Amino acid sequence: MTPAPAPVRQAYHLRLYVAGQTPKSVLAFRNLKQMCEEHLEGRYEIEIIDLVENPQLAAGDQILAVPTLVRRLPEPIKKIIGDLSNTERVLVGLDLRER
Repeated sequence: MTPAPAPVRQAYHLRLYVAGQTPKSVLAFRNLKQMCEEHLEGRYEIEIIDLVENPQLAAGDQILAVPTLVRRLPEPIKKIIGDLSNTERVLVGLDLRER
């Protein structure tokens, strides 16, 4: 009998849209990094997009407010607006925890 294959662990591609180094943007990144380390260890990539430097990039993901977290992978795309301090809401929003 051959052993069952190990379950495939999905990789998460996350984009955090910010507007410069504001306290809210810094807090959002810190909160996101901590959650990823706890719940997605080794399975995530965070891309920071500063709309002060590249405002044209907001159109691609239809960003209306900052900070905004966009989960690009796994699909479907999900968005969470704010400083990501409500851990439970973020985990549910990323489909890492049931409602």
